[in-house]
Amino acid sequence: MDAPSRPDSAAKLIENTRPRLIVGLGNPGIDYRDTRHNIGFMVMDALADRLGISFTLEKRWNCLLAKFSDGWLVKPQTYMNASGRAAANVGRFFKITPAETLAVFDDVDLQLGRLRIRPGGSAAGHNGIRSMIQELGTQDFPRLKVGIAATSGRPAGDRMVGHVLGRFAESEKETVLLTVGRATDAVLESIRSGLGAAMNLFNRKEDA
Repeated sequence: MDAPSRPDSAAKLIENTRPRLIVGLGNPGIDYRDTRHNIGFMVMDALADRLGISFTLEKRWNCLLAKFSDGWLVKPQTYMNASGRAAANVGRFFKITPAETLAVFDDVDLQLGRLRIRPGGSAAGHNGIRSMIQELGTQDFPRLKVGIAATSGRPAGDRMVGHVLGRFAESEKETVLLTVGRATDAVLESIRSGLGAAMNLFNRKEDA
């Protein structure tokens, strides 16, 4: 069961916050590299490149960790269903609150090329976010949703797993690069100016 949320007060607090822990969600290993479900990892790699930093394996938390000026980038090395363990453990160690913890992940309800920044909410069927809610003990943490749906929309029924664990089509790769770039810009804006400013800039439809 999802943890309770306090939408009004928590959302206002989070919108005025600059995240210090950026958690990209994905699955480890070569078999999952560059799949739709791993677009959160792609954004983390782009962020590290933009910030001129690199990831190192942190075995005690089972994650890849990179330090930037005011915080940390995290790529959990558990599978998606247990992503929240690394997020919660790193956050507790560095005294980073859930409100300062930004999750970056794929959203199958958003078309590829679209972004949405939200101050909190339910898991909406995403196992990585469900794990983060369970481990952080709250829904009140911000998230950047990165669209992975095809132009035909959300895949139905038994096509869902194949879609999210599949790789992008050749015809989509330019849009993927643009989307990852915009998502990277959105995270950097949230770090510089706060989540509210990033929401105002990036929560709108863009032609991809």
